[in-house]
Amino acid sequence: MSTGPLLIVWHSRTGASEQLAAAAAEGAGSGARLLRAGETTPDDLLAAGGYLFCCPENLASMSGEMKEMFDRCYYPVLGRIEGRPYASAIAAGSDGEGAQRQIDRIATGWRLKRVTDPWIVMMHAQEPAEILAAKTIDGDDREKASELGAALAEGIAQGIF
Repeated sequence: MSTGPLLIVWHSRTGASEQLAAAAAEGAGSGARLLRAGETTPDDLLAAGGYLFCCPENLASMSGEMKEMFDRCYYPVLGRIEGRPYASAIAAGSDGEGAQRQIDRIATGWRLKRVTDPWIVMMHAQEPAEILAAKTIDGDDREKASELGAALAEGIAQGIF
């Protein structure tokens, strides 16, 4: 198993997932790398000791850029990252379950090990203007993201996962 850092892969359209990822990276400190999904390569995934996937749910699915990262990286790392820990943070207007299921299904194929409960941050955006508007994560969710990043990075560094 790799002893590399936590890799935080994110995509965001309106800022919520980006803020969650940034707070997690801040909590993890030097124990994490923060990469936008479109910039993440198979080599980045191979070098990591574990993963935090942060993205919005768009139309009952993970965001397109996050899906594209999984499509692009899936087969090059298949059979090479089994057993590594992962967690996820989904920003959603009202549900988030579709995006969560997609990430969990891909992680199952990679044989990753979920080490936290799924986390869906509800933004309660229902109308087009609310959905498209820039989002701000509240202090409680920002703190939870920071703690999640710190816990994941420490668990990887100590070999707990």
